[in-house]
Amino acid sequence: MEKLNIGVIFGGRSGEHQVSLMSARSVLSALDPRKYQVTQIGITQEGIWLTGENVLESFETGNVEHLTPVTLLPEPGHATLYQRPANPRAGKFKPLPTPKVFFPVLHGTYGEDGTLQGLLEMADVAYVGAGVLASSVAMDKGLFKDLMTAHQIPVVERMLVWRKQIETQPEDVIAQAEAFSPYPMFVKPANLGSSVGISKCHNQPEIREGLIVAALYDERILIERGIEAREIEVSVLGNGEPIASLPGEIIPADEFYSYYAKYEDNRTQLIIPAMLSTDLTQKVQHLATRAYKAINCQGMARVDFLIDKTSQEIFVSELNTIPGFTNMSMYPKLWEASGISYSHLLNRLIDLAIQVRTERDRNQYSFCLIDNNI
Repeated sequence: MEKLNIGVIFGGRSGEHQVSLMSARSVLSALDPRKYQVTQIGITQEGIWLTGENVLESFETGNVEHLTPVTLLPEPGHATLYQRPANPRAGKFKPLPTPKVFFPVLHGTYGEDGTLQGLLEMADVAYVGAGVLASSVAMDKGLFKDLMTAHQIPVVERMLVWRKQIETQPEDVIAQAEAFSPYPMFVKPANLGSSVGISKCHNQPEIREGLIVAALYDERILIERGIEAREIEVSVLGNGEPIASLPGEIIPADEFYSYYAKYEDNRTQLIIPAMLSTDLTQKVQHLATRAYKAINCQGMARVDFLIDKTSQEIFVSELNTIPGFTNMSMYPKLWEASGISYSHLLNRLIDLAIQVRTERDRNQYSFCLIDNNI
């Protein structure tokens, strides 16, 4: 049987570049070599697309000089990867084998935020995961939570400030935050993931520092009321009729599920399945698919929840359209606990991508008036 060419894209211009490499390592090791011919495409932190032999290993070691620069034309019918000449004025673009399906394993900006998805849409190729709209909405925590509120899906109270306000009127921002919520508060970039740039602030010095850190990563910063909560996650899979996994619980080694607790501290515990009542389990699964549908998500997502330890109130925290795929990541672990193995999960995601492309091909992109009398 002819193998399907899959283009796995990783790295990227993001604070989550290294996390992407870890996720790509797991995905590449689990793709069935009997079914797939894999083209590895790494994107440097400067935005250069590279392919060749042992791309991931080259990115991990920082030795990428021998790799070949490539580009993808954003034109339907020309969805071929092209090798770029070292000097564009002195050489021609050389076509390379075209992946049938692209599998972005990119986290954060320029990969999970709809920008890459827009390029792939323009090229008219199949790709794994959410489309432009869902990707961009989910990536922006402020906009995402506004949309959840519009759909009567519970989220924690928050306020949004701009980097310019923090730089020019820091004391006013802190005063507004203190009037908005008691300590502790969480400060986070509106557009990023993997807990990069997030601070839990217990007092004025901490919130002042937290605002400065968050402003390094985005021009819009979210300030949220802190609650004493259990951190619950649910994996979602599917297109029009998504299904939800068993929930899992994070017991972080840090004070919250920080970048350090996620990727560096092995004391963080992942409890799968979470010790929730049947009622709470069904509620978070239902809310997970509601949130997923509300932003028109496709393929996959991980929906994160906070459950107040005192009141048992459930709040949607965020939705990740390209969740982590590392060997410690919740998304594949939850599906394994729900009866879908890692390799089968990847097969399902690739099939879902092809389904989306097939459905999109039914759309008409030209318009003519229809004579109803004929």
